Amino acid sequence: MNAIFGDSVASPLVWGVTLVVLIGVLMVDLLVIARRPHEPSMAEVSRHLAFFVGLAVIFGVCLLIFAEPHELSPNPGAEFFAGWLTEYSLSIDNLFIFIIIMTKFGVPRQYQQTALMIGIVLALIMRAIFIVVGAAAINEFSWVFYIFGLFLIYTAVKLAGEGQHDDEDEFEENKLVKFAEKHLPATSEWHGTKLTIKQAGKRMITPMFLVILALGTTDLLFALDSIPAIYGLTKDPYLVFTANLFALMGLRQLYFLIGGLLQRLIYLSYGLSFLLAFIGVKLILHAMHENELPFINGGEHISWAPDIPIWLSLVVIVGTLAVTAIVSLAATRRQDAQESNNS
Repeated sequence: MNAIFGDSVASPLVWGVTLVVLIGVLMVDLLVIARRPHEPSMAEVSRHLAFFVGLAVIFGVCLLIFAEPHELSPNPGAEFFAGWLTEYSLSIDNLFIFIIIMTKFGVPRQYQQTALMIGIVLALIMRAIFIVVGAAAINEFSWVFYIFGLFLIYTAVKLAGEGQHDDEDEFEENKLVKFAEKHLPATSEWHGTKLTIKQAGKRMITPMFLVILALGTTDLLFALDSIPAIYGLTKDPYLVFTANLFALMGLRQLYFLIGGLLQRLIYLSYGLSFLLAFIGVKLILHAMHENELPFINGGEHISWAPDIPIWLSLVVIVGTLAVTAIVSLAATRRQDAQESNNS
């Protein structure tokens, strides 16, 4: 528990209040959606997205004003904003796959909110487990930053190689989803938002069950790079958790708001690849700065290895996202103009 509460910006009381508020917001959201499944209007999702983004900004400003620097987090407010922006940008990339999953399973538009909401709840639970495990590993073994850094660089190279998003070939059902489809009794008809139904005295899963399983397990894979990435920006588990929380809470609204715009962000993968590589290098430099591995520099700290300050990380993150968006939109605008001229 010391890995979670020790030297953190948040006391156990603050952790408790955060979890109570989170559960309350999720319950209200779930009850509202469950009571009236529907395809949300642009005005509705815009209001809700503005609410969640506004909450994140207010939370970050409060950290800037009131949070005291400490060992795990020298600049809590700036670290939160850097982590939140990074997680949000990675989540936007994940929306490509979510759209493909919804299309592949033929989810009716009025049920997509429910599927996304339950998937987000599962993602929060799984990421919370990852955060606790990551905090414990960092607390005990400083060399874990070498592993995180190398993994992020590997992920960055792989993501850059994938290039632009194009079609449904990018999504392949994982083994757990395939196992459920093959071995669990299932109905092909939709029964509202129910996960299981009883037919002829036999319990059967519905297509909604498979969709949520696909969303949840896919986000678990996404967490493998997003959690190490944010630990490269802050070592405080509370900031890691809240950055993930605010990024995921607005994800459902973002799905409906910018579904068409996602197809225009053709260079997003390259921008995220650069960010992951940057954070990976940052982690490795930090590991070298605190090196304790006997086969590297005799187990001594590497004095020339700098620690990249959080303000520089924040500038790189914001700059990369801005350049990626501007270049992507400019390129798609040129493509549209050429197609219009050719026709």
